[in-house]
Amino acid sequence: MFSVRRRGAARLAAAAAITGLVAAGAIAVAGPAMADEADQGTGGATATLGDLKIYAKVKIKGLGWDVNAGLFEMNVKSGGSIQTYCIDFHTDALKGKEYDEVGWDQSSLHNNPNAGKIRWILQHSYPQVNDLDDLAKKAGADKLTKETAAAATQAAIWHFSDKIEGTPHDADAAKLTKYLEEKAENVEEPKASLSLSPSSVAGKAGERLGPITVDTNAETAAVSLTPGAPAGVKIVDKDGKVVSSVSKGESKIYFDVPAGTADGSAEVSVQGDTTVPIGRAFVSKKVKSQTLILAGTSTSTVSAKATASWAKQGAVPAVSAVKNCAKGGVDITASNEGDEDWSFELKGQKHTIAAGKSETFTVPVAEDEAYKFTITGPNRFEKVVEGVLDCKTSTPGPKPSETPAPSESPATAGGSTSGTTGGGDLAETGSSNATPMIAGIAAALVVIGGGAVFFLRRKKPAGQ
Repeated sequence: MFSVRRRGAARLAAAAAITGLVAAGAIAVAGPAMADEADQGTGGATATLGDLKIYAKVKIKGLGWDVNAGLFEMNVKSGGSIQTYCIDFHTDALKGKEYDEVGWDQSSLHNNPNAGKIRWILQHSYPQVNDLDDLAKKAGADKLTKETAAAATQAAIWHFSDKIEGTPHDADAAKLTKYLEEKAENVEEPKASLSLSPSSVAGKAGERLGPITVDTNAETAAVSLTPGAPAGVKIVDKDGKVVSSVSKGESKIYFDVPAGTADGSAEVSVQGDTTVPIGRAFVSKKVKSQTLILAGTSTSTVSAKATASWAKQGAVPAVSAVKNCAKGGVDITASNEGDEDWSFELKGQKHTIAAGKSETFTVPVAEDEAYKFTITGPNRFEKVVEGVLDCKTSTPGPKPSETPAPSESPATAGGSTSGTTGGGDLAETGSSNATPMIAGIAAALVVIGGGAVFFLRRKKPAGQ
């Protein structure tokens, strides 16, 4: 995606208002047994957005200027690096922000009938295909560089992700874009690099709590209790054997809580080194930022967590949450493994979960809305579900003046060039030829539009 200066100002205002929120659908659990970061359940890679590294110029039909299009570099938490393309053209990319690996159902691809074609392009172009001579031959081109191949690939992806028509400046790159768009076929969505399901279980001491299904493409992944777990609590398999690692594919694990253990909770962490499947979506954890899709990867560290709670008597709650883009909200799964009913209120609605029962319901959330739900129960049970719903690609706004303006420096972080909003956190997938005009509009939006983004929770257009 390209840097949109006027929209960027409003986005930054909104970002400041909601900073500190955790990943969409993530769960923070009260109590010393829980980790500070609530990256439970559907896990995988967490990465920080860096700069646009490999790019070339692309002309966007209808905009009247050019953008730099190509590959972003991202650093994976705990080790590794990945390369991504943009699948949300009209949204700013906020450099330095953390992103989570998610399935298509938790991104703007959830209702895109061409999502599989985007993955086909990723599999059949640069950087997955790094024999550029062969790629050029297939496209009927004479010569491609990694920069022009990346630009051509990004332009083809935008065709299916945002219905944007982009033509690379380089004639051979333009042939590659056309080739990819014409040849693309729908292929299936890739599986997660690592996931735990469910992310929360409950029961009574003296029982095995679970099962929790671990699914990973890592050859092996380490399994351990996080610090603070009560003495005697172990992670075991169905036969009661202690589990310290799992193998590639699906495995089932349980919390083994000895009889007589005081009411409490514990958390399990699963972590492994693997390559994240090409085509996995990456969404911003804390603020609205451009959605990305994986194009290239090194061996990276992936992780996921799940919790368990137990009590001697009464209701024993467990809560899992996941963003549901198809329904426009957050799916909450609440279960009660105790011997009494459990009632709680959420967004003005009362829910009662009978003993031994489970219920899943969707809490509606507006697009781009920052949400925070607190669910409480007996024995000081408390879970906070918070995040930002980002399920749609943005749409363009009014076209600015045609007055020509000097081009700014390509692929730099915001704040490093004249006319930017400052702060140094906008990563660019392109730069505008209309920087002064856009900067002026940006200043106006800070005053009259920034608050509206947060309070109205509406997706602001980002035309340049």
